[in-house]
This record gives sequence, C-alpha cells and structure tokens, in this order.
Amino acid sequence: MPDKSMPLFDVLLVEDEAADAHLMKMSFKENQLPCNLHHVWDGVEAIAFLRQQGADYADVPRPDLILLDLNMPRMNGREFLAKIKSEPNFSSIPTIVFTTSDIERDVVASYQLGANSYITKPVNVEQLITVVRQIEAYWFNVVRLPNK
Repeated sequence: MPDKSMPLFDVLLVEDEAADAHLMKMSFKENQLPCNLHHVWDGVEAIAFLRQQGADYADVPRPDLILLDLNMPRMNGREFLAKIKSEPNFSSIPTIVFTTSDIERDVVASYQLGANSYITKPVNVEQLITVVRQIEAYWFNVVRLPNK
C-alpha cells in the first residue's frame, strides 16, 4: 500500500480504445498508485486538456506524466507528440508512448519526436499490472519530475 504522505501525481492517459483505457484504469487501481489518472480519447482532446480549454478541462491539473497511444483518430500520437514537444509550456512533461505497435520505425520516430519512453502494451492483464507497477517504480519513485 502506498505511503499516504507521498505526493499525488497526475497522469494523462491518451487512449482511444475503451477496453485498453479500462484495463489501464484497473491496473492503476490494482497497484494502488498515488495518482489521479485522467483519460482523454485522442490528441485533440489531449491538447484541450493541456491548454485547459473548454468547460470539461477548465480546472484540470497539469499532468506529471503522459501515457500516449500512437494510433488514434483525429490527431494521432505522433502528431500530438510533435505538437507538445514543440511548445515550451508542455515540452518538459515526460511522455511515455504506450502502444500495441512494436514496429521499429514507430519506436525510432517516437524518440525522434521527443518521447521519454516507449512501451509496447502487454498482451494480458497480469503483465499490464506488472508494467504499470514498473512505470510507478521508475517515474514516481526514482525519477525527479519537474515541479508543476
């Protein structure tokens, strides 16, 4: 169980597949992460979230970490990554590409666009829970994130 004195982190999940988003939310809950997990469906919504645009996002916090799917409608993960990493207000937010693709060109392109990590989605729930636990261990316990 996490230490109650630990800071609460805000994580933005950018994921268009409802089942994958649900599994990620379950994994965060199963691991009892000290996080608020915010979910948007694509890059367009993620930009609105970051800019706090519209009634739905007017009071949302700046995320400490972004988990980003690559293949989404409207604005895909590559376009979103290029956009936020070119904007000084958002470029320092660590972004983990979390996708089903294990194609080398997607890995290379993601890092070239400024991704901080690239993780291929696990194939089962138990592996996903383990990966989420490892994300927490590294990003929330080892790494020092920038202040909001």
